Amino acid sequence: MRRDGLHARLRAATDPAHRALEAGLDWQARVATLAGYRDLLARLHGFHATWEHAIGAQLADEPFLAPRRRLALLAADLNHLGLPPAAVAALPRPGSVPLLGPAAATGALYVLEGSTLGGQLIGRHIAGLHGLSERGLTYYRAHGPRNGAMWSAFRTRLDAFGDDAEAEATLTGAAVATFAAMRIWLCAPHGVPAAG
Repeated sequence: MRRDGLHARLRAATDPAHRALEAGLDWQARVATLAGYRDLLARLHGFHATWEHAIGAQLADEPFLAPRRRLALLAADLNHLGLPPAAVAALPRPGSVPLLGPAAATGALYVLEGSTLGGQLIGRHIAGLHGLSERGLTYYRAHGPRNGAMWSAFRTRLDAFGDDAEAEATLTGAAVATFAAMRIWLCAPHGVPAAG
């Protein structure tokens, strides 16, 4: 397989699950109020708490993963929006994650790391809507001016799986499953707030 085509194949394979997440989430409506924004962050906190742990256990490369972890950013944003640390720690989380091996972990990380790109647009929208600056928006600011470099480094890691059809299938399956799990977790009915 051509190494330079893996990202394109992965993007095509995950496109339906990615679109389903975007359609179900309707993020503009969710963040229209500060309460809605806080609820979304609370749901994201639960998701990251479970998935970052699972990815770390299977990737077994903390120097690579550590700067990509965003759980602490979510906690800081929630604190800024009035949720005390004890309440953040008690937020609900999804159940266990079925990731086995580095390829699956990389597929899941593709979803989380890819969200830093679109997060820039979302962050600007929320900043304008609610008058937030850095505080309250650290999750969506993600890597800040390093976003491009961080994504490039991730793409290099991704390319390492491009010549192994079995690893690529595992990676792709995990990415699709991660999008689906994120949709289920984030798009729960609004009447069942993750924050309370």
